[in-house]
Amino acid sequence: MPDTRDRPQAPDAPPEYNVYRTRPRLRRGRRGGGSVLDELRGRDGRGAGGPTVKPRRRITVGKVAAGIAIALVGWVVLSAVLFLVSSLVQGNHASNSAKAALDSGGPGLFSPTTTLVLGSDQRPKGSKEPGASSSGPSRSDSIMLMRTGGGHSSRLSIPRDTVVDIPGHGRNKINAAYAFGGAALTIQTVKQYLGIPINHVIEINFASFPDLIDAMGGVDYTGGCVISKINGGFKNGGYTLRLRSGTTRINGKQALALARTRHNLCNTRESDLTRALRQQKIISAMKSRLISPSGFIRLPLIAWNAPKTIKSDMGGPTLMTFAAGMATSGNAPTRILKPSGVVTLPDGGAGLVVSPAEKQAEVQRLLKG
Repeated sequence: MPDTRDRPQAPDAPPEYNVYRTRPRLRRGRRGGGSVLDELRGRDGRGAGGPTVKPRRRITVGKVAAGIAIALVGWVVLSAVLFLVSSLVQGNHASNSAKAALDSGGPGLFSPTTTLVLGSDQRPKGSKEPGASSSGPSRSDSIMLMRTGGGHSSRLSIPRDTVVDIPGHGRNKINAAYAFGGAALTIQTVKQYLGIPINHVIEINFASFPDLIDAMGGVDYTGGCVISKINGGFKNGGYTLRLRSGTTRINGKQALALARTRHNLCNTRESDLTRALRQQKIISAMKSRLISPSGFIRLPLIAWNAPKTIKSDMGGPTLMTFAAGMATSGNAPTRILKPSGVVTLPDGGAGLVVSPAEKQAEVQRLLKG
């Protein structure tokens, strides 16, 4: 193109523009995917001395699902490790005499086993709760049999005032067996009374029980109105429980107070049978919480706190299979030995008697459940 920069222009002539073309191959077309500078820098993998950039891998549904599955398995493994470590650290094991009183049985995952769950009525010193023990031998506050594993799921509570023959101590309320000889004598007494084998025992540590409930984020309890004063209530350094009728999310302290409630000021007609019913409801609420999504999120925290709450003949691995058997079994119906009358004891006290027919029927339900 001729150069016109030095030519004179007419006053009204439009300005002239010079057009310049770029040199070839400074910019690639769309097919090339980059410029010459990119090639020199090695961005497309063909430049000399530059790093080779690998193409990005596509994210697929299968890869996302695999990642989630690995994370879930890792979460469960972490929880299992924490449970085993906590079991070793705590070292809460049943006495040798209690272990000797048990019948042989598996861990309770693929084969049915019967476990005796006990809780004592030991209270802190200075407690003003009527009938509670704060020193010396304590009686069992709750006596429950659980049949789990191999597809079985059943529970049976024995009222603490049921009159039985305690080996070496004559006729007395069944909860006195724990005061006389601890878990070992209670196992012998229940086996003799019901005529069934007992494979495992779990003693609840009520001091650590609230921590386990709180680790779960609380549990949902459904029942009637409850007003009770544990250890004399707030005014006496104890705890006052107030629950409305219906479903309520309760924390650890509330759950412990509910399990211990003997006298409900909201319904004075309740008996010890009602308390046994509430205790089974708390167990069911804990199980429901454990297998819920929120429970799974809290699984490591639950796993760490669970061994601190119990004392058992089962070690960490066996307790894990026992818990798995409970989680995979159905929700057991609530069953309680129903007394047929009242009898006077040699010491002048009164206790409950259960008819042989009622006892036999409930035992069959327990074993078949």
